[in-house]
Amino acid sequence: MSQKHLSDLSHLHFSTQCVHGGVHKDQQYNSVTTPIYPTSTFYWNSLESHSGYDYTRSSNPTRKALEENIAALEGGAGCSATSTGMSAVHCAMALFSPGDHIIAPADLYGGTFRLFERFLKEKGLTFTFVDMTDSNQVRSAFTPQTRAIWIETPSNPLLKVIDIGAVAGLARARGCISICDNTFLSPYLQRPLDFGVDIVVHSTTKYINGHSDVVGGCVVSKSVEHAKQIAWTCNALGLSCSPFDAWLVLRGLKTLSVRMDAQQASALLIARFLEQHPLIEKVYYPGLESHPQHQLARIQQRGPGAMLAFDVRDGRPVAERVCMRTHLFDVAESLGGIESLISFPTTMSHASMTPAARAAAGITEKTVRISVGLEHADDLIADLQQALST
Repeated sequence: MSQKHLSDLSHLHFSTQCVHGGVHKDQQYNSVTTPIYPTSTFYWNSLESHSGYDYTRSSNPTRKALEENIAALEGGAGCSATSTGMSAVHCAMALFSPGDHIIAPADLYGGTFRLFERFLKEKGLTFTFVDMTDSNQVRSAFTPQTRAIWIETPSNPLLKVIDIGAVAGLARARGCISICDNTFLSPYLQRPLDFGVDIVVHSTTKYINGHSDVVGGCVVSKSVEHAKQIAWTCNALGLSCSPFDAWLVLRGLKTLSVRMDAQQASALLIARFLEQHPLIEKVYYPGLESHPQHQLARIQQRGPGAMLAFDVRDGRPVAERVCMRTHLFDVAESLGGIESLISFPTTMSHASMTPAARAAAGITEKTVRISVGLEHADDLIADLQQALST
């Protein structure tokens, strides 16, 4: 590698790291983008040695480049890129054994709730779901069998902000590990490892990729030991992402900072508009001064993000009207893409939660969730205005 290409990018700004991390891998033709290695297998030099790669499920140069980039951006010792966000969650949860107890937030992503409540419970794990903004609830949830705390901040869909350092500290003091789902903010706006978290998971489908054209996930570990355990599990369970998907995510990652800057700027304007609208009962957005954890968000986040939710007056009829009358917001699940999406958590992202669990989390038929894209904020506001009009 020539002197022009730096091996250590840690002293550079985040946006520069996004562009230059995991590239300059092509020694033969000097490609400025990372090549796709779609091969399933690699030939050996002898019966005892190979190039460092033998089979793509175990490791692949394109996926390795993505893992290097994300690990550096999160400040971790290692990263495993997985086939989906739920693969990443499953991979992290494979660290635990029957009888282990995990504390999790009551208002977490519905797919994660389903994995915990309907699958992992059958495998012998136990869970306690609490309002993680209340430290007393977290403390009282510990048992002698507790092995981890699962953090999701901001939460999905109500954008509660959890004090990462405080919760990770509670876990550490009791010999437990902490795992944080950082999907809503990406490493650009939040780095949980800096606040004492042990493992970070992402659905790279969302902001890290940012173009709604691939599904993927990743697990980033603070320690080399956890990184090795996660990598072993990812290989053993066959959870790794394909080379082409890894290439797409690596491509999307290059514009992460500029996309998120634009999206969260529009999200703040939309949140302020909704907060003043007579049909809106409550807006959930950490960038608003009215948000109960606004000051905490300013401390541990580099920005409020581009996700928001709101409760409408008069319940589901108004919520449905808003969702179905918008022209620029596609009614769809997922988030973090360049296009704006609007959704009804009760029947969409959180349909897998029981009605009782949704009620405990505060998710009602009044609740609408928005993922703000790259359209002009004035156009998006005008679209919501006409959808809300009677």
